[in-house]
Amino acid sequence: MAQGSRYKVAFKRRKEGKTNYGARLKLIELDKLRLVVRITNNHVISQIVKVAPEGDETVISAHSNEIKKMGWLGSTKNTSAAYLTGFLCGKKALNEGIDKAVLDIGLRSPTKGTNIFAVLKGAVDAGLDIPHGSAILPSDERIAGEHVAQYAESLTDEELNKRFSGYIKNGLSPKDLPDHFGKIKQKINDEVSG
Repeated sequence: MAQGSRYKVAFKRRKEGKTNYGARLKLIELDKLRLVVRITNNHVISQIVKVAPEGDETVISAHSNEIKKMGWLGSTKNTSAAYLTGFLCGKKALNEGIDKAVLDIGLRSPTKGTNIFAVLKGAVDAGLDIPHGSAILPSDERIAGEHVAQYAESLTDEELNKRFSGYIKNGLSPKDLPDHFGKIKQKINDEVSG
């Protein structure tokens, strides 16, 4: 470890690679609510967070397990699930009188069309005002899972059962993913009206 009177030990979360304090300081100075998006290995988490001197406060939260409880049969970590989680979070926020936020993606790289921006598109489609450029958002076809359905059409039954065993086990044919996505989106819209 470095020594000397001029050496300064970095904060623990900086050393662990969990927090970029420069970016966080800029977000805090905005003094606006943040749409915090976190993608884990199996789930998507979307939260509306309020900055306070004593610590951040989560005002609204949506988890991809919630859409599963609403009848979603697909994966909880794909682009469709990310969009639906953002849509659910946006609807919940509107119910609480929140209509504006800024996106906080943490230490993730802002890559065009990723699940992070699918969550953003879901929140914006729900009615939240979040500054963004439309070029970074995934296409509507990709969000609905039409690319998965087209790929599934090109497979034999044996290949389909092998590659989409999780979908089939849950009772969803990957060919029906776009229709199923539309039904769940409508269900969220009806049940969590904002």
